[in-house]
Amino acid sequence: MLKFLKQVTDYLKETRDAAKYIGQGLAVTFDHMQRRPVTVQYPYEKLIPSERFRGRIHFEFDKCISCEVCVRVCPINLPVVDYEYNKETKKKKLNSYSIDFGVCIFCGNCVEYCPTNCLSMTEEYELSTYDRHELNYDSVALGRLPYKVTEDPMVTPLRELAYLPKGTIDPHNLPATARRAGQRPEEILEKMEKEGAGKS
Repeated sequence: MLKFLKQVTDYLKETRDAAKYIGQGLAVTFDHMQRRPVTVQYPYEKLIPSERFRGRIHFEFDKCISCEVCVRVCPINLPVVDYEYNKETKKKKLNSYSIDFGVCIFCGNCVEYCPTNCLSMTEEYELSTYDRHELNYDSVALGRLPYKVTEDPMVTPLRELAYLPKGTIDPHNLPATARRAGQRPEEILEKMEKEGAGKS
């Protein structure tokens, strides 16, 4: 009899715990139902990266002295520096420089310790490819000017989360009349039409 009562009480405890966990999950669900959306409509809207954003590395071939400091400070010895040593002038002549962004962890050590500032971090983050070997950038690809969100006419650059008012991070309990940070498509179109009428 005692064994049966123990089984019943254990079953009731497990049922109570299960109901508690389901209630906690539903509370989170109902909490999210009251929030405003914070979705950025990528790729038509993109957030502007911060000033210290660590994106694709930009390389200036003419400034490089082939000192290989970037290779020594890299946690994975990633940059590949190919050079020839000239015995007469006792200087190194750079032949090629490459970085594989499929392996790079974007720590920025190479940029920080470069003595000639030939390396810099850009705000370019769209590096996806179908073939991972395309992520191995040579000195020509690294020398390409960085992509900027603000210069793309097909993209609306956003400084903050799109559907929240300026300076707001928490989407809870916002009034329905609160304006979002980014402009709505019809506002962008109206602005473009005004600019077009002003030029003609």
